[in-house]
Amino acid sequence: MRIALVSDIHGNLPALEAVAADIRRRGADQVLCLGDNLSGPLMPRETAQFLMASGWPILAGNHERQILEWQPDAGGASDGYALSTLGTPELDWLRSLQPMWQWAPDIFLCHGTPRSDCEHFLETPRGGVLGLATAAEIAERLGDQRSALIACGHSHLPRFLRVVSNQVLVNPGSVGLQAYVDDEPERYVVERGTPDATYAIVEKLDGAWHCAQHAVPYDHGAMATLAARNGRPDWAQALQTGYVG
Repeated sequence: MRIALVSDIHGNLPALEAVAADIRRRGADQVLCLGDNLSGPLMPRETAQFLMASGWPILAGNHERQILEWQPDAGGASDGYALSTLGTPELDWLRSLQPMWQWAPDIFLCHGTPRSDCEHFLETPRGGVLGLATAAEIAERLGDQRSALIACGHSHLPRFLRVVSNQVLVNPGSVGLQAYVDDEPERYVVERGTPDATYAIVEKLDGAWHCAQHAVPYDHGAMATLAARNGRPDWAQALQTGYVG
């Protein structure tokens, strides 16, 4: 079985459409979506409607939870914008999503880690950047999870690891946003230096999981313009260049 993994769409429908077209071109038996689907100043409602019609298994990320919990005096701007565009069908769908899923006996899906939807699995912030986590950090985050293939998102960084337990851990990167700044648990920057959308295809061959990471161009300039029009020059910069500044 060839499985396409997508994550961190953040309401970027043109990027998602470009990735879906590339998946169809390359061929996949299943598409799995790992969360953070809507949050951002782009096209959250249209993205929700695309995903609702897709038939794909879809996780909730931390931003799905934050959209549903949003309050004017406490929530983030990206989550608040997404919430303001969603109708009852989209909100009901959002509430139905789960943050992790034992999708098959040997395949586990999570947005962050098995213990948290907002913890990076394969990276750790240090010195203002998000670098590769140590083997000990990854083992701690794995906990008792023993699936042969574990797919995660959250960091927006494409990564494939085969760890000492012979488990394969895959992050397909982000469909919708290639640079950002975060302040939790400390301030750090993620920059990929490209606006292209990313996803992964995994396949089991001769008893071992293989992974191919793919980058897909799309009309990122139009999305940068939309972000600027919606009052988010930070997003406009990230969408246009893959850098935060």
